[in-house]
Amino acid sequence: MSDKKLLRKTRANTVINSISKGQEKEVISALKIVADKIAQKFPNIKLEHQSTMSLKYVVEHLKSQFPDIDFYYKFDSSFMSPDGGFLCIVNKTGEKYPILIPEVKNQGTNDLRINEGLKKQPKGNAIERLGKNVIGLRTYFLTENIFPFVCFGYGCDFDDTSSILDRVITIAMFGKLNKTYLHNEQQFNRGSFYFRRNKWSIEEMVNIMYDIAEKSIFYYFSKYGESIFNIK
Repeated sequence: MSDKKLLRKTRANTVINSISKGQEKEVISALKIVADKIAQKFPNIKLEHQSTMSLKYVVEHLKSQFPDIDFYYKFDSSFMSPDGGFLCIVNKTGEKYPILIPEVKNQGTNDLRINEGLKKQPKGNAIERLGKNVIGLRTYFLTENIFPFVCFGYGCDFDDTSSILDRVITIAMFGKLNKTYLHNEQQFNRGSFYFRRNKWSIEEMVNIMYDIAEKSIFYYFSKYGESIFNIK
């Protein structure tokens, strides 16, 4: 591997490693691979990763874009923290543009309880927590025509026969599951929701996440001009 390629690979992995110490989730492993592939595909851009986005930052962003609308939050300490954080490209003035926001939800232990001879438990509230984050993230992206959010859900609660899938579909603005929705369709900024019973492999997540990240970069290039992101 050439020094230049090695440098790109090191930078890509450093972007993720700097905030993921102690995290062993497969989505982080997939995100590292995606960051590496993006760094090789776009050697002149700068990638940054952040684990959280504060509500204060979201409200300040919205106020700058919609000065005639009231926005409010309660505590400076409140934030959104998806499992994969926010992978962003950075322009020449330091502004960050999220290209990928991955989330993972595992819900359902009744299959294990049945095997152990125990009674079924009520289905969990992971989906309700997901809905809260999606509302906040969708609102942040009202100024763009993409929504680079993807959630990978797995567990017996997401079996094809489970009515809880309709909760997910509702959060997805009644879009299809297991389909990527990056670009807005009229006023619908749906996001992508991949849900099934079986766990998603790292390779599967990488393929879906890379597609979203790459297309997000091309979207920002088209809207703002590629030159403002060529900073290396």
